[in-house]
Amino acid sequence: MTTAVERGAAAPVPGLQPGRSAARRPPAEPARRPIWHRVLFVAALVGAAVLFMLPFVWLVSASLRPREYVFAPGFLPTPFAPENYAEAWRAVPLLTWFGNSVLVGVAAAAAVTLSSAWVAFGFAYFRFPGRNLLFGLVLATMMLPFAVTMIPTYLIWSNLGLTDTQVPLWAGNLFGSAFYIFLLRQFLLSLPREYFEAARMDGASYPQLFWKLAFPLIRPALLVAFVFEFKASWTDLLKPLIYLRNEQLYTLPRGLKVVLDRFGYGGEQQWEIVLAGSVLATVPMIILFFLAQRHFVEGIATTGRKG
Repeated sequence: MTTAVERGAAAPVPGLQPGRSAARRPPAEPARRPIWHRVLFVAALVGAAVLFMLPFVWLVSASLRPREYVFAPGFLPTPFAPENYAEAWRAVPLLTWFGNSVLVGVAAAAAVTLSSAWVAFGFAYFRFPGRNLLFGLVLATMMLPFAVTMIPTYLIWSNLGLTDTQVPLWAGNLFGSAFYIFLLRQFLLSLPREYFEAARMDGASYPQLFWKLAFPLIRPALLVAFVFEFKASWTDLLKPLIYLRNEQLYTLPRGLKVVLDRFGYGGEQQWEIVLAGSVLATVPMIILFFLAQRHFVEGIATTGRKG
């Protein structure tokens, strides 16, 4: 025996088909977090940003002080001595080292981006026996530390007569990088395969698939790889220390080592010149990140959507 409430619940509503009532209900709005959650989150972000910025703020401040006040407490450059930058510019060939770093960085980043993209396209598009095993072997090379291959690589460049040149600083990137191959392959796997199959049916060759279809679609990921490698080349000290002897071929990190030896420890103790040179070497990377920030974040966010 049913009650009146049960009969009312079981009775169909006029003008409404059975089973459609739940479908037509508007979706419930997600519950908003309390305001203090957002305040704490923003405060944590601001605190972390300030914490990470403090060393650079101190570096800039100390580089603008006279020699006797370089290590004085505080973050304000008092007394103010902007002539430290002019002195650093006159003391060493910073402009030459800056140009060398730009040249080597662009060559290294372009070489590794293009070569890794070719290999990643092959792993993402082609289906062949042993593909996963071969890809695993490529990733396994990431486990080899640089110290293991440092001496064999030097002997190769020495036998080719290319030591004391800038070629070893970037030419090795022509063979790709396991990290960037993995990064770009993940991005390529997120693209619908039907695009490539349709292009093949229209008569496109494999190089045309890469240059005319895949290449424009993976530009955010290519930019990420380019910026990563440019930054790695810009801050690399070990390779210039190994291969370069001519001071006119030095990159900025190798040049800053000269500045540190000459004006820092064991030198004239002119730390304001050392710090000014460090600021001049750091600022271009900050500018590059801000210019490419939108594409950089987009490439990072999109790369891992599909495994």
